[in-house]
Amino acid sequence: MKTLTTEIEKHIKKLVNPLKDEEELLAVLKVKLTKKELKMLKGWAAGTSAEALQSALHHDETQYGDLSTKLIKKLNQERIKQAMCV
Repeated sequence: MKTLTTEIEKHIKKLVNPLKDEEELLAVLKVKLTKKELKMLKGWAAGTSAEALQSALHHDETQYGDLSTKLIKKLNQERIKQAMCV
């Protein structure tokens, strides 16, 4: 099973400092992301299929794609990256 840290590192384009530990990282993400974005990120880290996540989030394919794009953009914002890093 992949961790949240591994999943976030996969989507961030440029990471200068290491990420915080899992507990601290989760606390930051709860503040910075919407509930659906956090649920999607946790699903990705757990290896949940896209179809299962779409069903859990009550989204169709287009809405799922839009949410994932928004989530990745948000993870790459400097202020959020700073909050996630040590």
